[in-house]
Amino acid sequence: MNRIRPIALITALGFSSGLPLALSGFTLRLWLARAHLPLAAIGFTANLGIAYSLKFLWAPALDQILAPPPFRRLGRRRGWLLLIQLVLAAAIGGLALTRPAHALAATLVLGALVAFLSASQDIMIDTWRIEFFPQRLQGAATAGYVWGYRAAMLISGSGVIALSTVIGWHEAILLMVPLQLLGAVATLLCAEPEPPPDHGRISVAVRFRQAVIAPLAEFFSRRGAAIILSFVVLFYLGEALAGVMLAPYYTYLGFNRAMIAIATGPAALVAVLAGTALGGVAVAKLGVGRALLCAGVFQTAALILYPLLGLYPHAPHILFATSVVESFAQGISDAAFITYLSGLCTKDYTATQYALLSSVAALALRTVGGISGVLANAMGWIPFYEFTVLSALPSMAVMIFILRRYPPEPRAA
Repeated sequence: MNRIRPIALITALGFSSGLPLALSGFTLRLWLARAHLPLAAIGFTANLGIAYSLKFLWAPALDQILAPPPFRRLGRRRGWLLLIQLVLAAAIGGLALTRPAHALAATLVLGALVAFLSASQDIMIDTWRIEFFPQRLQGAATAGYVWGYRAAMLISGSGVIALSTVIGWHEAILLMVPLQLLGAVATLLCAEPEPPPDHGRISVAVRFRQAVIAPLAEFFSRRGAAIILSFVVLFYLGEALAGVMLAPYYTYLGFNRAMIAIATGPAALVAVLAGTALGGVAVAKLGVGRALLCAGVFQTAALILYPLLGLYPHAPHILFATSVVESFAQGISDAAFITYLSGLCTKDYTATQYALLSSVAALALRTVGGISGVLANAMGWIPFYEFTVLSALPSMAVMIFILRRYPPEPRAA
């Protein structure tokens, strides 16, 4: 029973972490598409999530500086976490009340604020999980976090989309506010981890050097560091360009919100989890390098389904099959790629280097993904999605090169 309570709490915190993601991502883009906004504006919403890639910059400050007095009594972890969660819930409420067709700037500003607060919440939840759970329970804690995270993404994604057909966008998104506050309740029920003995004696500048500069210096001192980093950046490029435009693409093809909710709902979630499991098996059986190569080929091949989908508009079964297969491919590639990134981390800087590498891996989505609307508008839908397939090929070429010249160490498995 003593173990069940903290696992239930980290699952609830995982739910709180996953809920805002779609609200500044796919759900927001579909809302804008239904408001008949320009593709360029929809594409640039990908840049709203740049906070997820840059959160390591202000993480040392959250670690060093105590929360304001009303929240400080909860502790250095729970104090910041509760404050962020309350402001995040208010930001989601503000986003729900905006009208993108009439005041797009307000919608985008609130969307960016939701993403920033969500990234800050992730910092504190990850910190609490690492400090609170003993090593033997970290696996169970991570599993609970992921299940809560995925369930929340399902609700704020396909759940909100389905609800919007019945009660409208504003009301559907507004219903996410009380669900977001469940994370605040979990925070109040959590215990505060024991602070380290030297807390408060290290300046923010010193912590930044330890958290960012030293791990980067160690990484770039290795052979092939630059080419490996370029591969990390390029790996999700095709997926980033394709994914940002899916909401307006589905709308253009004539699929209504109910169809989209079904296609991106529970079946897609099951496909992601199944793909992740298969990816883990592939890593164990084939090794990291071969599993990564197979995953990259499958992920690139799955992108071909999007231009094919354009040949069959108004065909729900084709949409459903495309979403499920792509989700399955995403799960496989995530498992192999995450394992590869883990193997790039040294023992002295494991957590920090992984955080930095995973942030770099998301740069394509948060930066280049923003011009996808401009490209789609200029090229047309089917040529654009053919281009996304081609944009995945450079990462395949770099992958083959580094797997031959700088193969991953066996410990990465």
